[in-house]
Amino acid sequence: MARKYFGTDGVRGLVGVSPITPDFVMRLGYAAGKVLAKTNAASGRPTVLIGKDTRISGYMLEAALEAGFAAAGVDVMLAGPMPTPAVAYLTRALRLSAGVVISASHNPFQDNGIKFFSEHGTKLPDAVEHEIEAMIDLPMECVGSEKLGRAKRLDHAQGRYIEFCKGTFPNELDLHGLKIVVDCAHGAAYHIAPSVFHELGAEVIAIGAAPDGFNINAGFGATAPQAMSAAVVAHKADLGIALDGDADRLVMCDRTGRIYNGDELLYIMVRDRMATGPVAGAVGTLMTNMALEVAFKELGVGFARAKVGDRYVLEVMKENGWLFGGEGSGHLLALDKHTTGDGIVSSLQVLSALKRSGKSLDECCSELTLYPQTLINIKVPSGFDWTQNPAMVAEKEAVERELADAGRVLIRASGTEPLIRVMVEAKTAALAESSARRIADKVTA
Repeated sequence: MARKYFGTDGVRGLVGVSPITPDFVMRLGYAAGKVLAKTNAASGRPTVLIGKDTRISGYMLEAALEAGFAAAGVDVMLAGPMPTPAVAYLTRALRLSAGVVISASHNPFQDNGIKFFSEHGTKLPDAVEHEIEAMIDLPMECVGSEKLGRAKRLDHAQGRYIEFCKGTFPNELDLHGLKIVVDCAHGAAYHIAPSVFHELGAEVIAIGAAPDGFNINAGFGATAPQAMSAAVVAHKADLGIALDGDADRLVMCDRTGRIYNGDELLYIMVRDRMATGPVAGAVGTLMTNMALEVAFKELGVGFARAKVGDRYVLEVMKENGWLFGGEGSGHLLALDKHTTGDGIVSSLQVLSALKRSGKSLDECCSELTLYPQTLINIKVPSGFDWTQNPAMVAEKEAVERELADAGRVLIRASGTEPLIRVMVEAKTAALAESSARRIADKVTA
């Protein structure tokens, strides 16, 4: 069943434009509250944790959500600015009914969104999201005054989460002797991430840690890692860590400023775990570089591809009973450490690999050379179906035959724009470029 409001990661859009408006968000809170109240009927009054990133619109949407939950008879705990994975952790640790994050992740400040976590610290099941959507369009009522929800601030949320993150790093190791640039993207981890690495012993240079409500992800963070790279070189640091606005993505760089994406960091994490025991498999997405798949095959590690989105990566991980997965964009999952993708926790897994091995990022990736990729976006009429274009289909098949096992072709429609994306991986950049161009040129053939 298609979702009306929920996407792959909650409800998201431009602030002030439906559905990211105060009235809709209040109804969303009410609908979610009614569903939760029904689900928790046997265990008593439900309580929901609300966290947010640093966008100016967070204040408005937080108040609207709080009002909706209160009208449904649901108590609310307010955590203030907190990373998305922190809300997932705290919801589970405090045995609450659900967690809600007000964030648009890596998007600019004009956007915002609402995403939910279950009592187990995982994304809500599809069935629950469908139930909430069905309730949104019904008339909004209000419980009696004696049943209204209450709201209070959650004290020490920041400290609780810092200790959790530190607990995912091996007790026998520390970060003494490392100078690390930590880029917080002016986002939700600005007051948390620098403390985690400092308390583990590193010398920390924090950048992107002065949010003003408007500068989230603007020129800093995982989607703009050049700021981290430049700071590492300028400060002669050992490495850099860049998070995105809600701190669930991770990109890193070494002392030379060379940037490492999610595919490379997942490889380092898996190789490190293999030193202590077998790793059955790992999950990537349709966009994961083919070189990672080949490398895992050579190591005897299973590999599966999911649809793009950490939600789908997690689904395939659970289906296979595997612990590790991720995306090239930097969403990385280690289910033996956390229930969801966490940029800080993932960086600590990479750092522990470097500490245990005594190697640099470059040395840890010496046996993994990513294939060059070419991505071409082609504007097409609305509703265009490339599979009904015989010339394009034939050219795709011809390119795949020529690349054989030394390359890959992916064609997919954009979910938000009238575009067809043609991506080709090959062992040389020239071959990837020419092959992608051959297919793209057939769109209008």
